[in-house]
Amino acid sequence: MSYHLNTIPKGTLGSLDKVMEELLETLDAEQQGCKIMILLELSDMIGAIEQYLIHNHKETTITDLIIMKDITKRAFESGSRI
Repeated sequence: MSYHLNTIPKGTLGSLDKVMEELLETLDAEQQGCKIMILLELSDMIGAIEQYLIHNHKETTITDLIIMKDITKRAFESGSRI
């Protein structure tokens, strides 16, 4: 037995399958009802996303993604995309 109850395929650092690995680990942690593990896996997911950007979109940062997230949030809160 390991940290996770489910078999989770290992992804390659810098690829989207690594992001998927971290998402599946987060879902597994949720299934176990372990709040601390959920937060740890979310942190790992941010790291996997950051590495994806470094390997595939060198000019883009996590901060750039947060800026876009904030714009999307604003649009949904206002109920308008214009």
